[in-house]
Amino acid sequence: MSVLQTARLTLTLCCPSDAADFIDLERDPEVMRYLNGGHAVDHEHIDPNAAFLMPRGTEPHVWTARRTGNGAFVGWFCLWPDSETQAELGFRLRRMDWGQGLASEGASALVNWGFGANGYDKIVSGTMAVNHGSRRVMEKIGMRYARTSACEGAPFPGTEHGDVWYALTRSEWRTLP
Repeated sequence: MSVLQTARLTLTLCCPSDAADFIDLERDPEVMRYLNGGHAVDHEHIDPNAAFLMPRGTEPHVWTARRTGNGAFVGWFCLWPDSETQAELGFRLRRMDWGQGLASEGASALVNWGFGANGYDKIVSGTMAVNHGSRRVMEKIGMRYARTSACEGAPFPGTEHGDVWYALTRSEWRTLP
Protein backbone atom coordinates (compact mmCIF):
# COMPACT_ATOMS: atom_id res chain seq x y z
CA MET A 1 0.00 0.00 0.00
CA SER A 2 1.30 3.45 -0.92
CA VAL A 3 1.78 6.07 1.75
CA LEU A 4 2.48 9.66 0.83
CA GLN A 5 4.33 11.70 3.42
CA THR A 6 4.64 15.48 3.53
CA ALA A 7 6.07 17.74 6.23
CA ARG A 8 2.77 17.72 8.15
CA LEU A 9 0.53 15.10 6.52
CA THR A 10 0.38 11.38 5.99
CA LEU A 11 -1.85 10.31 3.11
CA THR A 12 -2.96 6.68 2.91
CA LEU A 13 -5.49 5.00 0.68
CA CYS A 14 -8.82 5.24 2.44
CA CYS A 15 -10.41 2.33 4.26
CA PRO A 16 -13.88 1.65 5.73
CA SER A 17 -12.80 2.89 9.16
CA ASP A 18 -12.46 6.38 7.60
CA ALA A 19 -16.19 6.56 6.75
CA ALA A 20 -17.25 8.31 9.97
CA ASP A 21 -14.66 11.06 9.43
CA PHE A 22 -15.78 11.47 5.80
CA ILE A 23 -19.43 11.71 6.84
CA ASP A 24 -18.59 14.29 9.52
CA LEU A 25 -17.10 16.50 6.79
CA GLU A 26 -20.43 16.36 4.95
CA ARG A 27 -22.27 17.53 8.06
CA ASP A 28 -20.44 20.88 8.14
CA PRO A 29 -22.43 23.43 6.11
CA GLU A 30 -19.32 25.49 5.33
CA VAL A 31 -17.47 22.43 4.01
CA MET A 32 -20.47 21.66 1.77
CA ARG A 33 -21.08 25.28 0.74
CA TYR A 34 -19.57 24.99 -2.75
CA LEU A 35 -20.79 21.43 -3.32
CA ASN A 36 -24.49 21.66 -2.58
CA GLY A 37 -25.13 25.09 -1.10
CA GLY A 38 -24.28 24.02 2.47
CA HIS A 39 -26.94 21.39 3.02
CA ALA A 40 -26.53 18.22 5.05
CA VAL A 41 -26.06 15.18 2.84
CA ASP A 42 -28.97 12.73 2.84
CA HIS A 43 -27.06 9.50 3.39
CA GLU A 44 -30.12 7.39 2.67
CA HIS A 45 -30.36 8.70 -0.90
CA ILE A 46 -26.81 9.27 -2.12
CA ASP A 47 -26.33 8.94 -5.86
CA PRO A 48 -24.27 5.77 -6.41
CA ASN A 49 -22.19 7.71 -8.95
CA ALA A 50 -21.21 10.30 -6.33
CA ALA A 51 -18.23 8.32 -5.00
CA PHE A 52 -15.92 11.13 -6.12
CA LEU A 53 -17.81 13.57 -3.92
CA MET A 54 -19.04 11.34 -1.09
CA PRO A 55 -16.39 8.72 -0.30
CA ARG A 56 -17.16 6.03 2.25
CA GLY A 57 -13.76 4.40 2.63
CA THR A 58 -13.94 1.83 -0.14
CA GLU A 59 -12.94 4.02 -3.09
CA PRO A 60 -9.66 3.01 -4.76
CA HIS A 61 -8.55 6.57 -5.61
CA VAL A 62 -9.31 8.41 -2.36
CA TRP A 63 -6.57 9.12 0.16
CA THR A 64 -7.21 9.93 3.81
CA ALA A 65 -5.09 12.78 5.17
CA ARG A 66 -4.03 12.74 8.80
CA ARG A 67 -1.60 14.92 10.71
CA THR A 68 1.75 13.16 10.85
CA GLY A 69 2.41 14.06 14.48
CA ASN A 70 -0.79 12.89 16.13
CA GLY A 71 -2.83 11.06 13.47
CA ALA A 72 -5.69 13.60 13.64
CA PHE A 73 -8.03 13.44 10.65
CA VAL A 74 -7.60 16.45 8.34
CA GLY A 75 -9.62 15.44 5.28
CA TRP A 76 -9.30 13.55 2.03
CA PHE A 77 -7.72 13.94 -1.38
CA CYS A 78 -8.43 12.00 -4.53
CA LEU A 79 -6.93 11.53 -7.94
CA TRP A 80 -9.85 10.10 -9.89
CA PRO A 81 -8.89 8.64 -13.29
CA ASP A 82 -10.79 10.16 -16.20
CA SER A 83 -8.78 8.01 -18.63
CA GLU A 84 -5.45 6.19 -18.70
CA THR A 85 -3.64 9.49 -19.19
CA GLN A 86 -5.75 12.00 -17.24
CA ALA A 87 -7.01 12.24 -13.66
CA GLU A 88 -9.13 14.71 -11.72
CA LEU A 89 -7.83 16.07 -8.43
CA GLY A 90 -10.31 16.60 -5.61
CA PHE A 91 -9.98 17.41 -1.92
CA ARG A 92 -12.00 18.24 1.17
CA LEU A 93 -10.65 19.36 4.53
CA ARG A 94 -12.17 20.01 7.92
CA ARG A 95 -12.91 23.69 8.41
CA MET A 96 -10.56 23.88 11.41
CA ASP A 97 -7.70 22.89 9.07
CA TRP A 98 -8.37 25.57 6.44
CA GLY A 99 -5.92 28.41 5.88
CA GLN A 100 -2.84 26.49 7.02
CA GLY A 101 -1.50 25.38 3.65
CA LEU A 102 -2.52 21.76 4.25
CA ALA A 103 -4.71 21.57 1.15
CA SER A 104 -1.83 22.73 -1.05
CA GLU A 105 0.57 20.38 0.72
CA GLY A 106 -1.64 17.32 0.29
CA ALA A 107 -2.73 18.20 -3.25
CA SER A 108 0.86 18.74 -4.33
CA ALA A 109 1.91 15.36 -2.90
CA LEU A 110 -0.88 13.60 -4.77
CA VAL A 111 -0.14 15.43 -8.04
CA ASN A 112 3.53 14.50 -7.73
CA TRP A 113 2.53 10.88 -7.16
CA GLY A 114 0.12 11.00 -10.11
CA PHE A 115 2.74 12.22 -12.55
CA GLY A 116 5.65 10.32 -11.04
CA ALA A 117 4.34 6.89 -10.05
CA ASN A 118 1.06 6.68 -11.91
CA GLY A 119 2.17 8.06 -15.28
CA TYR A 120 -0.61 10.59 -15.90
CA ASP A 121 -0.03 13.11 -18.67
CA LYS A 122 -2.57 15.64 -17.39
CA ILE A 123 -4.29 16.38 -14.09
CA VAL A 124 -7.36 18.61 -13.93
CA SER A 125 -9.44 20.01 -11.10
CA GLY A 126 -12.64 22.00 -10.93
CA THR A 127 -14.57 24.08 -8.45
CA MET A 128 -17.20 26.79 -8.41
CA ALA A 129 -15.87 30.08 -9.75
CA VAL A 130 -16.68 31.74 -6.41
CA ASN A 131 -14.66 29.20 -4.38
CA HIS A 132 -11.54 31.34 -4.08
CA GLY A 133 -9.91 29.07 -1.49
CA SER A 134 -9.89 26.01 -3.74
CA ARG A 135 -8.86 28.08 -6.73
CA ARG A 136 -5.89 29.39 -4.76
CA VAL A 137 -4.86 25.81 -3.86
CA MET A 138 -4.88 24.84 -7.54
CA GLU A 139 -2.82 27.88 -8.46
CA LYS A 140 -0.31 27.31 -5.64
CA ILE A 141 0.42 23.78 -6.85
CA GLY A 142 1.07 25.01 -10.40
CA MET A 143 -2.27 24.37 -12.08
CA ARG A 144 -3.46 26.92 -14.62
CA TYR A 145 -6.94 28.15 -15.40
CA ALA A 146 -8.31 26.25 -18.41
CA ARG A 147 -12.00 27.16 -18.79
CA THR A 148 -15.31 28.07 -17.19
CA SER A 149 -18.44 25.97 -17.65
CA ALA A 150 -22.01 26.08 -16.43
CA CYS A 151 -22.63 24.48 -13.02
CA GLU A 152 -24.55 21.23 -13.11
CA GLY A 153 -27.25 20.27 -10.64
CA ALA A 154 -29.64 22.29 -8.52
CA PRO A 155 -28.84 26.01 -8.39
CA PHE A 156 -27.72 27.69 -5.16
CA PRO A 157 -25.88 30.98 -4.52
CA GLY A 158 -22.75 31.19 -6.64
CA THR A 159 -23.72 28.63 -9.27
CA GLU A 160 -24.67 31.43 -11.65
CA HIS A 161 -20.93 32.16 -12.03
CA GLY A 162 -20.19 28.63 -13.21
CA ASP A 163 -17.44 26.12 -12.53
CA VAL A 164 -13.80 26.83 -13.27
CA TRP A 165 -11.40 24.17 -14.42
CA TYR A 166 -7.66 24.14 -13.91
CA ALA A 167 -5.10 21.83 -15.51
CA LEU A 168 -1.47 20.81 -15.23
CA THR A 169 0.37 18.76 -17.81
CA ARG A 170 3.33 16.49 -17.19
CA SER A 171 5.65 18.84 -19.11
CA GLU A 172 4.47 21.85 -17.04
CA TRP A 173 4.88 19.84 -13.84
CA ARG A 174 8.49 19.03 -14.73
CA THR A 175 9.32 22.76 -14.82
CA LEU A 176 7.78 23.61 -11.43
CA PRO A 177 10.20 24.80 -8.74
